Amino acid sequence: MEADRIFQGPIPALYDRHLGPMIFAPYASDLASRLTGLRRGRVLETAAGTGIVTRALLSALPDEVSIDATDINQAMLDQASGVISSPRVTWRQADAQSLPFRDAAFDAVVCQFGAMFFPDKVRAFSEAHRVLKPAGIFAVVDNVVPHGSVGDYVNAFERFRDPSHLRAWTMDEWRSALKKHGFSIAHEEQIYKKMEFRSWASRHDETMQALLQSMLAQVTPEVKATLEPQGTGAELTFRLCEGLFINRRT
Repeated sequence: MEADRIFQGPIPALYDRHLGPMIFAPYASDLASRLTGLRRGRVLETAAGTGIVTRALLSALPDEVSIDATDINQAMLDQASGVISSPRVTWRQADAQSLPFRDAAFDAVVCQFGAMFFPDKVRAFSEAHRVLKPAGIFAVVDNVVPHGSVGDYVNAFERFRDPSHLRAWTMDEWRSALKKHGFSIAHEEQIYKKMEFRSWASRHDETMQALLQSMLAQVTPEVKATLEPQGTGAELTFRLCEGLFINRRT
């Protein structure tokens, strides 16, 4: 996968230091809180990255719940395991599209901001369904975009910053795929988040950052209404939209 090549070297630490607090940590706490009804059992986390959701799960869930935290990228797992030490967590390199676990092994599967990197989201959904126990929970948060050309632009903007970002879906695409592949949607939300451009683009040099800024400034009114760029220079912000889905295996 492209992401496996990109998230190497200093990137995992930068990812954890800059994007983690700004983007991922608030959603991780919220996502973990959706599983507090689980009092014992086993949780699988796919696309665990540097362990931001893993930390939230450890905090929110009782000691009787164990966590298998997986990611396709070993460098990201090395960053996570170097910071998080718990006998409740097992770290394992694994592809969410081809999981190395037996059928019906888990009480819940969690994936935050990982599906946008999957070349085959549908295959990942099928694998989550396979490893879940009957009526198990599949909790997922991922970027979502509007329909049509505005959504295409938002995806292009994200991919220009990070080529491993393949494509964010619309809410309708998520609903259709989840229902088609054996899940009932118990709850869904759209959540808007303000992004600090400086942190979001921190991996790039000034030339690349200028190009990304131009993609926020030189846009149609429809794109501007979606991304809502505000401020300039170090104060520049914009917004993205996330879809949250809490699903049950049917």
